[in-house]
Amino acid sequence: MVARWILDSCKAAGPGEVQRYVRVEKKSMAKIKRIFVKSKAGRYAVVCGSGVLERLSSEIGGLGKFSSVHVVTSAKVWAAVGKKVRRGLGAVRAQVHKFDDRETAKNLRSVEEITRSLVKAGADRNAVVIAVGGGVVGDVAGYAAASYLRGVALVHVPTTVVAQTDSALGGKTGVNLPEGKNLVGSFYPPRLVVADARTLATLSNREFRGGLAEVIKYGVIADAKLFGFLEQNFEKVMARDAKALEYVIARSVEIKAEVVEKDEREAGLREILNFGHTFGHALESATGYTQYQHGEAVAWGMMAAALYGHETGVTPAADAARIISLVRRMGTLPKWPSVPAKRLIALMGSDKKTRAGKLRFVLTPKIGKAGTYEMREPHKLELILRVTPIVAKAEPVLHD
Repeated sequence: MVARWILDSCKAAGPGEVQRYVRVEKKSMAKIKRIFVKSKAGRYAVVCGSGVLERLSSEIGGLGKFSSVHVVTSAKVWAAVGKKVRRGLGAVRAQVHKFDDRETAKNLRSVEEITRSLVKAGADRNAVVIAVGGGVVGDVAGYAAASYLRGVALVHVPTTVVAQTDSALGGKTGVNLPEGKNLVGSFYPPRLVVADARTLATLSNREFRGGLAEVIKYGVIADAKLFGFLEQNFEKVMARDAKALEYVIARSVEIKAEVVEKDEREAGLREILNFGHTFGHALESATGYTQYQHGEAVAWGMMAAALYGHETGVTPAADAARIISLVRRMGTLPKWPSVPAKRLIALMGSDKKTRAGKLRFVLTPKIGKAGTYEMREPHKLELILRVTPIVAKAEPVLHD
């Protein structure tokens, strides 16, 4: 049963630097990392660091010549970073196409809106689309680029924590249906990703905090040292300390690059990137995509996955407690919805990991490792869906 150990937490070792697949450049005293991702469509670079947006023109120029340049973004994002993007593009003339980037607008109507705007702008097959924004912008603009004229070049300029560490990488694009999240889309790798940590300064506290769920996820599934770094330095990360942010963003990119290279089309290993997402997507769907930001839903989902992993004998109690403790330090999340457990389980049935009608969950046998497991003992899943919001009410347990 779920017991008092939930309120405890364990200390962890400090971080270790990992430099695989990385070339480090120096410019204006700032470290720029160029992390390469291999895909069937060809290798592309994720250029990350503070100030890299200033290099946007030269980075795109390195991809070749394009007949026209088209920025796809939202009014809110463009107001925050548009001037920086314009400066980064320099003499490159770009047409800007804006759409509603709320989760409720992540649908086929937005894809049609963007592609029709591209037609009116005269975009041909040699055009390049630059997606500037968070996860919704990247997913929708990416799918529009994949679909328009059967595919035009795509560049991501992610401006949120979720996008810089997760959604802009790996080639997943897509939109939601009323029946579930990300049910229509394609695998369409970008030609380039330019992730400037300075753009995160434009985020509200809520947007920034919610995005840290994806960073925590990487520590859980692939790097115990990253998880330990977060335990020991979470306040620095929350305060947007430049060095701490650059480390966790770059390390998250490295982890995703390694996973995606081994399983580009999510046939097996890549499923581990969905830790917490089966629960989180159900919460988003149950509330009409209006109550949670994506990272907030994933945060709830990771706590539920830690509890469910323990209840089914996969996750040791100490590791589950550490995961829950660290997630709680993100701050207060929007409330768990007043939705029956059976309804949430039904919504999980549309999850992409479901096979032959059987639910499958990403769980962790220990921090730093993860795997996919078929649902066991449905009554335990119902129990976890009832107790997760109760567990999350406890005060965060801080570490020395």
